[in-house]
Amino acid sequence: MSGGVNDYIETRLSGNVDWDISLFKSIFCRDAVLRIREIFIGGRSKCYLIYMDGMVNSAAQGETVVEALIESILPDGFLPSNDYIAKNILFANEVGETENFPDMLRAILYGDTVLISQGNKTALTINTKGWRTRGIKEPDSERVLQGPREGFDEAAMFNLAMIRRKLLTPDLCIELMRIGRRSDTPVFICYLGSLVDQNMLKELKRRLKKIDIDGILDSNYIAENIRDCRYSLLKTTGSTERPDIVAARLLEGRIALVVDGTPVVLTLPYLFCENFQSDEDYYINFILASLSRLLRWLCFFITVSVPGVFVALVTHHIGILPTHFALTVSRLRSGVPIASAAECVALIFAFEILKEAGLRMPQNLGHALSVVGGLVVGQAAVEAGIISAPILIAVAFSAIAGLMVPRLTGAAFYLRLLIVFCCACFGIWGYLAVASVLVIRIFCIKSFGVDYTQSFAAPRFNTLKDTFIRAPWNFMKTRPLFNKNKIRKGN
Repeated sequence: MSGGVNDYIETRLSGNVDWDISLFKSIFCRDAVLRIREIFIGGRSKCYLIYMDGMVNSAAQGETVVEALIESILPDGFLPSNDYIAKNILFANEVGETENFPDMLRAILYGDTVLISQGNKTALTINTKGWRTRGIKEPDSERVLQGPREGFDEAAMFNLAMIRRKLLTPDLCIELMRIGRRSDTPVFICYLGSLVDQNMLKELKRRLKKIDIDGILDSNYIAENIRDCRYSLLKTTGSTERPDIVAARLLEGRIALVVDGTPVVLTLPYLFCENFQSDEDYYINFILASLSRLLRWLCFFITVSVPGVFVALVTHHIGILPTHFALTVSRLRSGVPIASAAECVALIFAFEILKEAGLRMPQNLGHALSVVGGLVVGQAAVEAGIISAPILIAVAFSAIAGLMVPRLTGAAFYLRLLIVFCCACFGIWGYLAVASVLVIRIFCIKSFGVDYTQSFAAPRFNTLKDTFIRAPWNFMKTRPLFNKNKIRKGN
């Protein structure tokens, strides 16, 4: 047995309410929070309410279910059917009837109340969800100075409601799939029916159906299983915690995956240029947004290139540096016991350790750790002659520049190390080789059948208007190239 609700797909209710209750008790025999309450409808017909303590809204359950059942009036000898109970007795705003046993188990586990009554081989599922959530707040990793301040929660239904608030159209389609043999996690596929590429949608569903895993606890479980180029440093599925970003992606004909239990929503396809786009680019003046975006592209080049190029110059090509600068570097490096390449790698790892430690520590201690580690320890190491000041400046500048492109932080770290190694071995030719391979690799990647660099395939203003810069809205008349319905604005 897999241990999931689908193990009971052949199970059926008998109509004998006492025997049916014993079946539920045997399934949840080691679950201390299961609650089973016996009630007589109108003081005559016996029924049972089954629910999980802490998952239901007790006040709503008492008013709309318990009170309604007890205070109802039944004729002598009348055995009410589930249809009669749902339509004439219960006050709940959502009541469903099912004979499918896995659906009953899902309802109980998800905060609903299941009602089984004497003589009925079906059960009523009553919406009484009442579990607590974090509430709406701005995501810490996607803060903006101007624009909406709301972010997703761990509850998928709330997240879907926030997306629906942004897109008040019946064209918004939301499909449900359940993934995970034991977790049976609800995964919602969101798209605009008139804009989505049907072939892309079919491919997504095919990949989702192939996932065979015990449980899905976060959207990254799915992202790693459905992405193209699984072992690439560059991700091919987007992620965000902001409903406005998801709405914007859906309006471009993309697909969003909302996974219950996590605030991170996946969007696809994902293009390389999206790594350099910020949420705030579309909420401020296009001139300022374009300047910020150009800086991000420049910072990505700096963060992966500067340490390696510096090692190449001081190791293999010291002669092409200006004389005064070369003499200064040589003087500052005198007495340092390790080679430039090893020194550079050690500093890169040191900065990475400080960054990770700052993230994992409590917020007030994290800031203090960053300051102490970056200033005091670095200065002490230079004065002690363990490292040289020029390489410290190069690596520190590279690390700071990397903070401008948070979506590429992981890829930038590995690329930086690779470039340092190749530059230490082959000089500037090693850098050119890595850069060439990287560019070729980026142009070969696809995301759900869409070229990763589609915007650069036919470079012209219409395709580059939202890549290196953010064009004014009066020029943003068309959607991305992968969308067959390209007209966004006007005729």
